[in-house]
Amino acid sequence: MTTVKASLIESLTKAAHTAGLDVLSHATAANSMGYVTTVFQLALPADKSKTLQLELSEHFDFDKPNLLPELTAHLATEAKRLRNPRPECGVTLGGLPIAFGQFEWPFHTSTSGADTYIVHGELHLADGGAHNLHAKVSASVTLTFADFVPAMEQPYSENFIYNAIRKTVDYGQLEFLKSGNRQPVPVTTRYWSPWQKKFVFTETNDEERLAYLLCKVYWLSGVLGDSKPVWIADPRDAMYLNTSTEELIRMASHEAAEGYFTLDGEYAAATPKLMAKKAEYEARLQDALNFTKPQFNEDMRAGHANM
Repeated sequence: MTTVKASLIESLTKAAHTAGLDVLSHATAANSMGYVTTVFQLALPADKSKTLQLELSEHFDFDKPNLLPELTAHLATEAKRLRNPRPECGVTLGGLPIAFGQFEWPFHTSTSGADTYIVHGELHLADGGAHNLHAKVSASVTLTFADFVPAMEQPYSENFIYNAIRKTVDYGQLEFLKSGNRQPVPVTTRYWSPWQKKFVFTETNDEERLAYLLCKVYWLSGVLGDSKPVWIADPRDAMYLNTSTEELIRMASHEAAEGYFTLDGEYAAATPKLMAKKAEYEARLQDALNFTKPQFNEDMRAGHANM
């Protein structure tokens, strides 16, 4: 184990306090990939049980003027997300509740000789069951795509990596299994708009965004959170849906008026009216899971096909 640089501790602590978080601990050691990283544990001052792990390269330095402000902004959003009952969870447009975990930051270069950066992680089906369906992923970022990112480190990359994974699930290209090898998630320039200078994952309309918000509140508040409130103005969701946080709040206000959830500022809690739609959301979940499974021609599998 090596010593954490004093400058890194000072900068990170300052950013965390500005964002409304406390630094509980920090340590530098080699991760499972053999890369030496500094791991910080942060928490909400009012609830130390809600923790956040931030992993940075051993020699990472805030040598560019925009890096520290962007880190502070990232931690500010994390502080709001930590108030969710399950901060690590999100939903897909198809209706799958998923939990992100075991990501090994920062990116490392590909060992296959390709000009890509790689980060490994996992996502689990988070519907409250005990089936352990999950997908191990290997997200790869091209060198060209890396030019759009301030730094190939967790706080500057987490949002677009998680959204690329959700988009890959939407395409039906990640299968949820009880065991299995890592599945690829290519993150290419197709997710970057050079004209708008921003990430674009999915073009959605108001109807789709409303359906997304209801799905999120159903699973993350109602099923996983015992109807505790969840943050509906999440910039990660806004990026995923190609909209703004202001639009998400506006739409949430509409659904609150319909009685599907209660709204307190930027946080929404499921109501019995929304939870009464259990059959609908479980059917959507099953359809979304089936979409990720390889499809076979049953006649060919039974040996009835003409040769």
